[in-house]
Amino acid sequence: MADQTTTTRPTSTTPDGRRIPTVVVDDAHVIYRVHGAGSAGSNTPANALRRLVSRVPSPAVREVHAVKGVSFTAYRGEAIGLIGSNGSGKSTLLRTIAGLLPVNKGAVYTQGQPSLLGVNAALLNDLPGERNVTLGLLAMGLSPEEVRRRAPEIIEFSGINERGDFASLPMRTYSSGMSARLRFAISSAKNHDVLLIDEALATGDRRFRRRSEQRVRELREGAGTVFLVSHQIGTIRETCERTIWLESGVIRADGPTSDVVAQYEEYTSGK
Repeated sequence: MADQTTTTRPTSTTPDGRRIPTVVVDDAHVIYRVHGAGSAGSNTPANALRRLVSRVPSPAVREVHAVKGVSFTAYRGEAIGLIGSNGSGKSTLLRTIAGLLPVNKGAVYTQGQPSLLGVNAALLNDLPGERNVTLGLLAMGLSPEEVRRRAPEIIEFSGINERGDFASLPMRTYSSGMSARLRFAISSAKNHDVLLIDEALATGDRRFRRRSEQRVRELREGAGTVFLVSHQIGTIRETCERTIWLESGVIRADGPTSDVVAQYEEYTSGK
C-alpha cells in the first residue's frame, strides 16, 4: 500500500456500495504456555530427565486459554477499540491478527500484512532517535528522498525534543513514554491496510494525545483499518466509532462505541 504522500487512495466500499473487509477472525482460539516456578524440587536435573524420558509435562508449565472462540469482521475505514479488564485477551488478539501468535483452532484472515505498533518500528537502544527514525522509515519502504523529507516532522510529532535535543541521544536514555511516542510517530508515518496499536496513545501529554488521535483519523480516511487497545476510555470514545469488549477471552459486546462503553462501565462499576 502506498504511503500517505500518494495522491489517490483506495475507497472503503466496492462500486456497488458494499464494505470491504480487511480482517476476518473466525472462531479463533489461542492457547499459550506459561512457565512458572513449580513446586520445590520439581526442576532438579534428575526430575527434568525423568519428564523428558516419560514425556510428562513439567508441573511448572500451565496452559492459558487466552482467546476463546472469537469471531468478527473488520472493514476498511474503521477504527475499532478493544477494551476489557487486564488479562482479558486484548493484546493476545492483536498479536494473533499480526501473525505473531498462531491460532490453535479457527482462522484469521487479513488483507496485506497487518502492522503491530512497536514491532514494525523496532527501535535499537544504542542508536540515536533520529537514526532510528531513518531506519524505521526505510524498513517500511519509503525512499531515501522521502525519509530525508519526513524525518524532521516525525521527530517533531513525537515530541521527544520538547525538553532538549533527545533526537541525537541513544534510545537507551529515553523514558518508556518517549520510546512509545517515537514508535507511534514512525509506524503511523505510512498508511497501512491494518494498523494495530496497543496502549501507545496513553503516553505523553494532552497535546500528543490530540495529535495521535488526529493521525488515527487520517489513517482511517486513507481507507485503512485501525485497532486500538487502551485503558483510557476517553481515547476510545474520541478515536473509535466501533468497540469490541473482550472479557476472559470472550467477546461480551461488539457495536457502536457509545453503547459498548456504557455496558463496560456498568460492568466495571458493579465489580
